[in-house]
Amino acid sequence: MSTIIQNITDAFRDLGFNKVFFEEVVPLLLDGLLVTIYISLIAIAIGLVFGFLTCLMGKAKNCILRGISATYVWCIRGTPMIVQAFFIYFAMPQLIQIFNPAFRMEPTTAGLITLSLNAGAYMSEIFRGGIDAVNKGQTEAARSLGLSQTKTMLKVVLPQAFKISIPSLVNQFIITVKDSSILSVIGMGEIVNKAKVYVGSSYKYFATYILVAVFYLIVISILMIVSKIIEKKFSYDKKSNS
Repeated sequence: MSTIIQNITDAFRDLGFNKVFFEEVVPLLLDGLLVTIYISLIAIAIGLVFGFLTCLMGKAKNCILRGISATYVWCIRGTPMIVQAFFIYFAMPQLIQIFNPAFRMEPTTAGLITLSLNAGAYMSEIFRGGIDAVNKGQTEAARSLGLSQTKTMLKVVLPQAFKISIPSLVNQFIITVKDSSILSVIGMGEIVNKAKVYVGSSYKYFATYILVAVFYLIVISILMIVSKIIEKKFSYDKKSNS
């Protein structure tokens, strides 16, 4: 038995799991993880605004506003995020440099814009689904009581739609955290990028990416627990109000 344990220990050491490895890589990956969470939080906050406004534009009577909303959602949902990141980081600056040759875009800025636009498009659909899920009878009742369409939307529909949408919005946050790994391709200093830099000099691929996966699993597991708690709370509220 002791021989088997010793062989397993030696195998892990050969793969790079040793004291020096942990001392070198853990601070580096934690720094990248903080960037990942920070960028994801900001992107979700901006995406909430974009998504809500885009949803309202999609519900507007004005065909131009509806067209802008539909085009934005169509473009974002119809293209891979890696293409969006390349377009924003490489193509947009090239266009702007025609008018301002000194313009430069940092990888973090490009990554934040990409994540925010991506999250906004999907949140728009989440909000739209929440609004459509509100019982139409409540809208008709509010209008029959003399409330205008705007007041009906603000006081009756949107509060309920937001509650319905919360679990899906939390899930979108989880997706955004994972999607941020794609932004390593433009050099944004999140956890995957930090791992790529480290393995480029150490060649400890197995140990490094196992540790990256563990960090992601911890963060995503916490968010999934939060999502379940929120989902239970609002499903209870929905039952108690029915």
